[in-house]
Amino acid sequence: MIHSKPFLTFKLPTHKPIFVLIGSVATFNLTACQQPPEYDYLSGETMGTSYHISYKLPKDIDENEIQAAIDQRLRQINDSMSTYQDDSTISKFNRAPKNNSIVIDADFDNVLEVSRQVYQLSNGAFDPTVMPLIETWGFGSTMTVERLQSPPSSEQIAMAKALVDFESIVKDGNAIYKTKDGVGLDFSAVAKGYGVDVIADVLKTDYKIRNYMVEIGGEVATSGVSSQQQPWQIAIDAPIKDSTVTDRQTLAIIRQPTVGGNSMHLATSGNYRNSVTFNGKDYSHTIDPNTGMPIVGGAPSVTVADDTVARADAWATALTAMPYKSALALAKQQNVAALFVIARNTADSEEWQIVETPAMQLMRANKKPQAM
Repeated sequence: MIHSKPFLTFKLPTHKPIFVLIGSVATFNLTACQQPPEYDYLSGETMGTSYHISYKLPKDIDENEIQAAIDQRLRQINDSMSTYQDDSTISKFNRAPKNNSIVIDADFDNVLEVSRQVYQLSNGAFDPTVMPLIETWGFGSTMTVERLQSPPSSEQIAMAKALVDFESIVKDGNAIYKTKDGVGLDFSAVAKGYGVDVIADVLKTDYKIRNYMVEIGGEVATSGVSSQQQPWQIAIDAPIKDSTVTDRQTLAIIRQPTVGGNSMHLATSGNYRNSVTFNGKDYSHTIDPNTGMPIVGGAPSVTVADDTVARADAWATALTAMPYKSALALAKQQNVAALFVIARNTADSEEWQIVETPAMQLMRANKKPQAM
């Protein structure tokens, strides 16, 4: 049975592309009509996009109960971290003056910790305080044609960049405060991945479900086997701007490994769907927090595997917020399992090239990861 309950209002700004099951990131060879009776399929709306779940239905458990439990947890995340909800915890924090403490919940704390880890390991390429720059460049919630056709001045960029300061966010017990007025948080580049982790935890912990695939806007967690009794497989498609579910080019398949655990956590980020051209040069909608400028020469698509989808989501964003060669070097240095899709221009057409870090190669070869 397919359920659809569009009620959540967590929206994502355009600096982190919203990927759905149309071939832009991940496609799945399972649909509701193909599911055998013992596998169920659930869907709904959340975080400005949709979620899809395929799982082996436990005996004597009502699927409506499972859906209700999932939707309740997603509401809690929404109440905590939606910047589009005035009474959410994150909105209250963003409005608060400096040195004013705001009590945070466990979900907020978890996402803040993941953000802090990837911020530090990526040398600031991932920064949840980057929104002032996104808005200044015209890619945020106040996107305008005028801004996209005329870049901001150096003074405007400097003013916005002064408010990008993750170091000014201080955690004190179960509360946080900022040491600089005007600084705010936006977890859009990690929230979908965290939402996938949360749904997977509901399935595993509350209902002892071991065979599932959970997806929110292209970020994916899998466990066990599919309805075909095979490890789950995720397709990585070419980063073509106008690709659709019926018109796409699959470049690689990532199969769930059977060594080191029977699960997989993937996230993909890309620079190719929202971009703008100034003076004949294409600029990505992804902003480098360190320079305050849109990325030029970044990888069009990066897929990351990690222990959690939240970390994979953050890392995928970080690696698209850097020039490709720098991103590849960093991913190798930090032992990140990353798959880059880059353009290889030929005389006749544009071809795509897959570049994998050693950690991703080991995963796709179903071999144990090497210790750092």
